[in-house]
Order: sequence, then C-alpha cells, then structure tokens
Amino acid sequence: MLKHLDLKYFKCFKFLRLPLQPLTLLSGTNSSGKSSILQALVLLQQTMREHEWSMRLMLNGESIKLGAVSDVVDQVHGRHSFEIGIVDADRTYQWIFTGDRTDISFSIDRVIVGGEIFEEPKSLRFLMPTTAASENIDFANRLVKLTYLTAERIGPREIYAFEDRQTSKGVGPAGEHAVSVLNWGKDEPVLPGLEISGVPKTRLHQIQERMRIFFPGFTLVLHQIPHTNAITLGMRTSADTEFHRPANVGFGLTQIFPIVVAALSAAEKDILLIENPAVHLHPMGQVMMGRFLAEVANSGIQVIMETHSDHVLNGIRRAVKQEIIEPDKVAIHFFKPHSKEAAQVESLQVDRAGNIDFWPDGFFDQFDKDLNYFAGWGD
Repeated sequence: MLKHLDLKYFKCFKFLRLPLQPLTLLSGTNSSGKSSILQALVLLQQTMREHEWSMRLMLNGESIKLGAVSDVVDQVHGRHSFEIGIVDADRTYQWIFTGDRTDISFSIDRVIVGGEIFEEPKSLRFLMPTTAASENIDFANRLVKLTYLTAERIGPREIYAFEDRQTSKGVGPAGEHAVSVLNWGKDEPVLPGLEISGVPKTRLHQIQERMRIFFPGFTLVLHQIPHTNAITLGMRTSADTEFHRPANVGFGLTQIFPIVVAALSAAEKDILLIENPAVHLHPMGQVMMGRFLAEVANSGIQVIMETHSDHVLNGIRRAVKQEIIEPDKVAIHFFKPHSKEAAQVESLQVDRAGNIDFWPDGFFDQFDKDLNYFAGWGD
C-alpha cells in the first residue's frame, strides 16, 4: 500500500508530505491542489505504461496532458525541477525531474530507491534504474495497473468499442473502456470482500447487483454487433420495461457505471484514483457511493478520491460507524489555497462513531453557514 506521497515544487506545492491510507479522501476549495495529488501519481503511471524504457517523464499521454515544464513546476518557488516521493510499505522511492521551461517532458536527474541513490541514471525501466527494477517489480506493476477516473467521464453512447484485452486492461480515464473490461471479464470472480451474498460471484452478476443498490431494478445486457468491433449496452431500471439505450436511462447511471466496473474488476493491492465519484448522483446515492468505496478499500484495493460532496464524506463516516472499515484505514485531507499564514493541507481523523475530530473553516460547512444566515445568525 502507498503510505505517503511527497511533492516538492510540483504545481501549487512548495513541499507536501501527504499520508495515505487504504481509503483517502481529498477535499477542499477549487484550485487548492487536490487534483494535483492524483496527477502526480498518474504522471508516473502514464510514463511507465506507455514508455516502459523511457529515460524521461512524459507530461502528455493517454491519461493526462499537462503541457510543458512551465505548467507543472511551482511558479513561485520552483524553477526547472520538481520531485515526487512515494513510501510504499516500508520502501521509499524518489525522483528528481529537471527540464527547460518550454520542454514537454522532464529528464530524470536522480532516482532514489530504498535509500540507494542513482545520479543521472543511464538506463531505466519503469522509471527505475535497471539494476533495481527487478527487485521492485511489484511496486512498478501496481503503478502501471493504477486506474484513474477523471471527473469528465463519457456520457451515454449508442455503441461502445469492442477492444482487445491488451487495450482494455483498465476502464480508462473517462471510463471509455468500461464496457470492454466488463465484457472480457464478465465470468471472472470479484474479490471475496466485495461479494454480495445470494448472487453469482462473477463480475457481470455482481456489477449488476451493485448497480441495483444505486438504481433499484437495474439490469444490463451486453450484445456484440455481428461482424463489427462494437458492443451495445442495454439498461433498464424496471423489470416491467424493455431495455433502453443508455441515453434514455439517466446520466448519473452511466457516470457511476465505470466506477463500479473498475472496483469490481480490481485485484487486491490495486490502486484506484477517482475524481468526483458522486457526480450526477442524488444525495442518497452520494452517501451510498461513500459507503461503497469504503467497502472497496476494506477489501484490499487502495482508493484515493477527490470530492466536493459532504454526502460522500457522510457515507464514509457511516461505513466506519457500521464497522465496514476501521477508522485507522481512513485518511481525510482538507486543502486550502496556498498561504503564508496557514498550512496548505489539514489532516482530519474519524473515530469509531464516525465523528470528525475537528472541522476547519470551509470544510463541508456551507450548509450550516447558510442555515445561520437565514436564521439571522451570520452574514
């Protein structure tokens, strides 16, 4: 499991050391750095997956496109370099990247693996010196397999591409491969900790049952169009109706579908990064999403999410109180715009009763502020 993420001169961070847990929630104001946490990990994953033997960190690829060096290095404190450090279990990995401000990739100035320093390495595999790559292959493989789902997930489609297993290993940053992933793995079992009892243990049945928690009566059917590399996805939310095209069953349904597919297709120790998991969901559905992701994390999959939803937070708190997940497996971080007077990130704790130890100003407190305003207690 990833235990810490360290950033220096990356985006809006002069220096950040962020503790991670099986379930990590990132919250806070807009443009405060939440997405940058996910992007730092995705930059590593993107380069490792698309350019296994690359000697440079690629800023633009299939998962994210961050532009040039000047767009990535902290413009207040950094100049031409930034650093990423990860503590995985008890082993530390650190990269120092450098580049001219107009470059669209970074050279790798130094790599530190388990305390061993490699200056200007001449040969790399998975962004690690080849002499150290084999003994760290488990860590590299987990980063390569990392799933990243952005907030801009694809909407309903008439048809979906029917892709090769090699292409559709993951659901894709916009969920574009979710139908292919489900189609190839529909007869595979889900992790024991995520099984819903009374339902066949295969992914197709388990995913369908999970979706019914959010949308009662939900049923899906996959149909490969003959003589084409395309699949149609039929959905319905009532046994009394025929199957509908995705465009006719509600936008929220297609937005959470890739999350459920990704989670139930994951293996133990996999890493799942999600932006705004509750987009287009009713408040009750947002609570259920928080609870679901707590179950996912407790099953052995590491989940790091960014959210603006207090309902998702409350779903996690309820999961803790219901003993679905232990409180020490949950990390909650509140991000604020950079300031000389206050810490940029505040870390909060949840106890066994689901209570938060303290509520910083701006941390999911807008509802209370609005109530006070209408009661005449505030401005």
